[in-house]
Amino acid sequence: MKEKKVVIEIDEQGNCSMDLEGFQGKGCAEVAKDFQGSDVVRNVRNKQEFYIQETAIKKQHHRP
Repeated sequence: MKEKKVVIEIDEQGNCSMDLEGFQGKGCAEVAKDFQGSDVVRNVRNKQEFYIQETAIKKQHHRP
């Protein structure tokens, strides 16, 4: 199983950013939402992994 990592950075002005590594598809958005709570999100940039369909992931796991 691929390692999953959440990196949160807070700058000197109190702005924060979050980077999710090892997550794919909707799982990424669900984890991000759990971390943000009631905070306001100003900018969202999805990585390529976000757009991978779950069916494609399942096919990769079933390959001999």
